[in-house]
Amino acid sequence: MDITIENILLTGSLLLLASVLAGKTSYKYGIPTLILFLVVGMLAGTDGLGIEFDDPQIAQFIGIVSLNFILFSGGLETNWQSIKPILWQGISLSTVGVLFTATLMGSFIWLITDLTIYEGLLLGAIVSSTDAAAVFSILRSKNLALKNNLRPTLELESGSNDPMAYVLTIAFLGLVINQDLGILSIIPLFLQQMILGGLCGFLFGKVNKFIINKIELGFEGLYPVLVIALMFITFSATDAIGGNGFLAVYLAAVYLGNQNIIHKKTILKLFDGLAWLMQIILFLTLGLLVYPSHVLPFVGVGILISLFLILIARPISVFLSLIPFKMKPRRRFYISWVGLRGAVPIVFATYPLLAGIDKADMIFNTVFFISLTSVIIQGTSLPIVAKWLSVALPQKEKSKSPVDLLLSEDAKTAMAEIEIPHNGYVVGKKIVDIQFPKSTIIAMISRNNQFITPSGTTLLEAKDILMILSDSHEGLDQVYEILHIKK
Repeated sequence: MDITIENILLTGSLLLLASVLAGKTSYKYGIPTLILFLVVGMLAGTDGLGIEFDDPQIAQFIGIVSLNFILFSGGLETNWQSIKPILWQGISLSTVGVLFTATLMGSFIWLITDLTIYEGLLLGAIVSSTDAAAVFSILRSKNLALKNNLRPTLELESGSNDPMAYVLTIAFLGLVINQDLGILSIIPLFLQQMILGGLCGFLFGKVNKFIINKIELGFEGLYPVLVIALMFITFSATDAIGGNGFLAVYLAAVYLGNQNIIHKKTILKLFDGLAWLMQIILFLTLGLLVYPSHVLPFVGVGILISLFLILIARPISVFLSLIPFKMKPRRRFYISWVGLRGAVPIVFATYPLLAGIDKADMIFNTVFFISLTSVIIQGTSLPIVAKWLSVALPQKEKSKSPVDLLLSEDAKTAMAEIEIPHNGYVVGKKIVDIQFPKSTIIAMISRNNQFITPSGTTLLEAKDILMILSDSHEGLDQVYEILHIKK
């Protein structure tokens, strides 16, 4: 069946519905949700129901757009206070760890296949990063909570290692196309991509915050649209000057997620939903692109490469990249086990297809098989391995993240009414410009015998009575200090 203008909406909506229902079923039985999305796409494809889709360029475009939303949403939900203690561990895993994985995988693939060393390194680079969509969706489910900063470590790694894998993929692809170039030629590209990407991410984060808080749109629903536009500007502008757009988008989102911005709750909720939508669309698209009959010839070599990645390359890379840090072996082993590969490697595998290199089909189908087996084997066993290694929190010890608390509709435990004095410190200031504790909100403002529902743009006036809700009495004490009012 050809996808036409007349049936694309019906076909797309039916596939989305099937994916959502499959996701609900998979959650109940412990099967990784993203696998079901991929399977739905494969069943609907040419070897299944007959939907013909064979355009790697469109698939790559959808992949890049989807990764922007997934990385940005993950960045917004990354709490700086949580990742600060493990920042350097995460950076080491997402850079040195990815390099070790790509090198080990490339060497092994070169030894057991007829690929050249550069082609092997290209395949190794494509599967060298953990998948943000897979890790975020599984770790943030209600069934898994981890001890000792393991969760923020894994989320930081998965959210920040795609840029490194992208740089290595582009670099080794260049070596495959231009055999005369030496291996050292990738160093300038790496430095340019990572340095410019990091600087642009921080710069755009600050600029985006200024724009969001200063612009007066008038409608709350327009602010998420504004953030989407700023996200794509961040990616495109960084990419245009030779920086890594994925890294810039993630860092800009981390910065914004840890600042006071207008309508933050609305923005977080929308991006959470959009991230899920983009994950579904991405996996459906990649499922449609894959011909299961083309994958079967590579099952044997795919199993060998998958086992080497899961049992040897990933553990060695994790242990080597974490040598400078004090960490118990069982925690290192669990980090190595959460080496989920998913949609990102498949998206990166479209680059050789578009470049037209000789072994592009083999690389693409092998990468697909590796990603599939990784999510099935590792994704289904994460809770079991966490309990086996004693890194899982008991049910009663599970706690909500700061983002969960922000999005929660639960009532607070402490409340106070605070009146702003005539010459008060915050008179004339916007609420968004006042550094309130994250667990504290202004539920309502009484002004001139009228009640106002506040937003980030609300200017505080003298004699305003603020109804403050907080998760703790300590939070209320902090509010008094911030307002410069004696309790």
